[in-house]
Formats: sequence, structure tokens, C-alpha cells
Amino acid sequence: MAHLPISQTATSLKVSSSPSLSTAQFIMMNLGYAGVQMAWGLQMANASSIFESLGAAAQQIPVLWLAAPMSGFIIQPLVGYWSDRTQSPLGKRKPYFLVGGIIGSLALIALPFASSLAIAVSLIWIMDIFVNMAMTPFRSFVTDVVPEQERTKAFTTQSLSHGIGAFLASVLPWCLLKLFHHPQLSPIDNSVRLSLWIGAGILCLSLLGTIFFSPPDLEQPANRTATPQISAWTALITMPGLMRQLAGIQCFSWMAIFCIFLYLPPAIAHNIYGAASEHSPQFASGIAWGGICLACLNLFCAIFALSLSQLSQSIPRATVHGYSLLLGSLCLFSLPWISSASLLLIPMVGIGLAWASMLSLPYALLSEVIPEELNGFYMGIFNCFITLPQIFISFTLGGFMVAFLNGDRMAAVALGGVFMLIAAVLSFRITPDIPEH
Repeated sequence: MAHLPISQTATSLKVSSSPSLSTAQFIMMNLGYAGVQMAWGLQMANASSIFESLGAAAQQIPVLWLAAPMSGFIIQPLVGYWSDRTQSPLGKRKPYFLVGGIIGSLALIALPFASSLAIAVSLIWIMDIFVNMAMTPFRSFVTDVVPEQERTKAFTTQSLSHGIGAFLASVLPWCLLKLFHHPQLSPIDNSVRLSLWIGAGILCLSLLGTIFFSPPDLEQPANRTATPQISAWTALITMPGLMRQLAGIQCFSWMAIFCIFLYLPPAIAHNIYGAASEHSPQFASGIAWGGICLACLNLFCAIFALSLSQLSQSIPRATVHGYSLLLGSLCLFSLPWISSASLLLIPMVGIGLAWASMLSLPYALLSEVIPEELNGFYMGIFNCFITLPQIFISFTLGGFMVAFLNGDRMAAVALGGVFMLIAAVLSFRITPDIPEH
């Protein structure tokens, strides 16, 4: 990683003594996060089918998805670093919400017009770079505006927002398919086109809501003083022990989730609906039902999100996280044995619980052991342990699937259960740097 000078700061304010936030404030600060996740959800549900419809082979799909993890690997630490140092009338994080949201939405609008695989991939890269820019500061934004004693609630509310945004993204193409189906037009093209345009509008509006109606930062610039600089490498080798433990868990968890993102809708189309080609009616129906499955996964994520906050008050968060991942892994293992489309909704319950836990509890634990003044930078580094395993899967899963899984997309999804099981075992072995509360 490049050597980045970081101006450390200190603040005289104690966030734990700040007043509690209202429900409306929690909602507004996470409204833009829901819009960002809607953009991601539209990509997750439709990118593979768009690539295949433009001529990509199944084994090429993981490499074509490199834009998401590669852009995250590059953008997230940089935006975290920059946003820690930014001073503007909008605050530290909000300028990145604004720029990322505008350009990311323009890429979403342009994507349906892609006439070739190369153009589609280029637009996905543009979208991922700027949506990553908009998404990255949200974790640190919680630390900026939320008192310490309420951060578990804030991160689980963020997980709820994620579930709602991704649910809408997943179900929207199916609804539009039913509403605007015309026998002489491609149902996938029309439903995806409209859903991407709607998602672009929601992305911009929701981020504007967060920018103008969320609480101000707890830290005040007048209270900051400069301290000696440190390098990115120093930050890496001196990271808290709990962050190191969580890094391994994140790696395996996100390898599992990435298997779902890459192949679940096409796997349903080919394995459950029996689609012979990407231009058959069965493929269209299977992709639409894949969106419904992802919608249910994210709906259950939203349902479980707030309950995880309550559960974590009486049970150690690492234990809750471990059992959530364990149930998710078992549900992933079950997928190849299911032959009915409707029965696919059952394992989405357990995967949704694991997803809700992945999006909240590691960040709640991490926020209590990293320096407040370097929160954005450390969160950016932590997100590298999400993107690096996705890059690994992008380069290896396609060849592995052909060589060992006979090209079976559903088996590739179920392989994620192995990774999630490893993450669960690692979660049970966590020894926190700080006592649970």
C-alpha cells in the first residue's frame, strides 16, 4: 500500500456525553445509505444477466465483476483518508456523498444503453468507483454524529437501511416485468432499464436527504490540534488486535457473499427453470425469480437488523455474529438440493440473518477500538478485507467452477457455505480488546 501521510487530530469533546439522537435523526443519517445499497442491489441482481446477454460465458462472469472489489480496494482507503481531513460547509463526509451519488447515478442511467460487453463493463467500473465514494464515509459518519453508547444501534439501523434499499432493488425488476411485459419486447431489457433509472433517481434523492437533514458532526474543528504524522504501513502494522481478528472473519464472510452475488440469479435460471440459453423465456423468468430471492434475503436482513441490536445487549456480539454466520452457511449448503423455485425462499431467511450481522456487528465492535480521529482511514483499511477476497474469487472461481464443479452455477453459490462456515468458527474464537456492554 502507498505511503500516505495522515494528520492525526485530537478532540476535547467526549462523544459518550453527547445527547441521544432521535429516531428521525437515525433515519435521515441512514437514508442515503439505503439509496446507495439500492444502487448496489440493482447491480448485484442484474449485472451477471446483462453480461451473459451481451455474450459473456459463465466462467467469465467473476472476472467481469472485478470492478466492484478493485474499485473498493483503491477508493475506500483513499476516501477514508481524505474525508478524515476534509473541512467544508457540508462537513467531513458529505461532499463525498454528493459527488459519488451524482456520477454513480449517471452511470446507472447509461448502463441500459450499453451495446457491447466492453461498454457495459466500462460503465460498471464508473458506477462502482463513484458509488464506493458515496458509500465509504457512511461507517465513519456514524462515529462522527452518534454518541458512543448508541453506535451498535446506529450500525444495526444502517443494516436495516441496507436491507430496505437492497430489497427494493431486487424486487423492482420483477414488479416492472409484470407491469410492463410486452410479447414483442425483451422483458429483461425493459424491466432492468426502468429499474436502473428509478434506482438512479432514488440514489440522488436519498443522498441529498442525508446531506441536508442529518445531524451535524459531534467533533468541532476548533477543538482539533495537529499531531505527528504516521504512514499507512504504520497504521496497518499497529492496528488493534480485535481489528486483526475481524479482518479474517470479513475475508471469509465476503467470499461467501460474493459467490451469491456472482451466480445466484443465473443459477436459478439454468438450474431451477431449465433455461437453455440467455435469450429464452425461462431465462427471463429465472432471473426475475432470482431477484425475488435476493429481495427476500434483504427483507430478512432488514427484519433481523434491529433485533441483533437488542440481542447483543445480553449476548456477546462476537457470539451472536458466529451463530448468525453458522446458520447462513447451513442455508447455503442446502441450495443445490432444492428443485422448487418457491422452496428457495426458505434458505434466504438464514442467509438474510447472516447478512444483517455482517453489515453491523463487526463495525460496532471495530468502532470502539480504533482512534476517533483516524476513523475514516481505518474503516477504509478494514474494507480492504472485504474487497481483497472478492478480487481473489473473481480470478479463481470461474476456473474452479469449470474444473471441479462441471460449470454448475448453483454449486458455485453453495461453495460460499464453506467460506461462511470458516468465518463462523473464527467468530467464536474472538477475544475482544474491550469488554462487551
